[in-house]
Amino acid sequence: MDANIASPAALIGDPVRAAMLQALQDGRAQPAGALAWAAGVTAQAASNHLSRLVEGGLLSVEREGRHRYYRLASAEVAHAIEALSAIAAPVRSLEVPRSPKARALRDARCCYGHLAGRLGVKVADALVERGLLTPADDKRYAVTDEGRAWFGELGIEVATLASPRGVARQCLDWTERRHHLAGPLGVKLLAAMRERGWLALEAKGRAVRLTAEGVIALRGLLGVGLDDDGRVAA
Repeated sequence: MDANIASPAALIGDPVRAAMLQALQDGRAQPAGALAWAAGVTAQAASNHLSRLVEGGLLSVEREGRHRYYRLASAEVAHAIEALSAIAAPVRSLEVPRSPKARALRDARCCYGHLAGRLGVKVADALVERGLLTPADDKRYAVTDEGRAWFGELGIEVATLASPRGVARQCLDWTERRHHLAGPLGVKLLAAMRERGWLALEAKGRAVRLTAEGVIALRGLLGVGLDDDGRVAA
């Protein structure tokens, strides 16, 4: 029996839903408000469309506190959208102009005691790429033997950390829509970086500044660097 392509085709065929799906092709999760803006509809209308896309298996939804973030449900969905992209009208970018303060918060900030923003995501990615952390079930990270030794060199004894929700957790970053390191290990790592003078918390707000010493240290330890404007490299 042939696959019933009518159902997903009908969902994709609606201009609003198609715009939302295209806006999610970069792989990042997005909140309903951002997708409503990208598709040019109200929040209420976006909610209805997003519910249909989730029910139809084209999107998955992830809860982070009081918020919901949406992403493409699978690589197959992404491939289907990509195949249609040649004839699909471009949607408005989800990126909007930001003030210097907002850009600083996106680059690096303190999130409930751990490092977030572009820098936080890059550090988490680097820890995984180097085999120090591995993604685990229930939005957690498992710390490898190499990771325990690496954190130990920073004065962080992983074995002494404990939490019912996990020592190392994956926290969905609200600006990057990707995960950074949270939990007791994330808190200890940010504290260790601040103690060494690699990061400095701005006097007002949650923005975190990467110092000259931090540039050298993080580039050497994790390959995390800055772009030409002094901001965290993408």
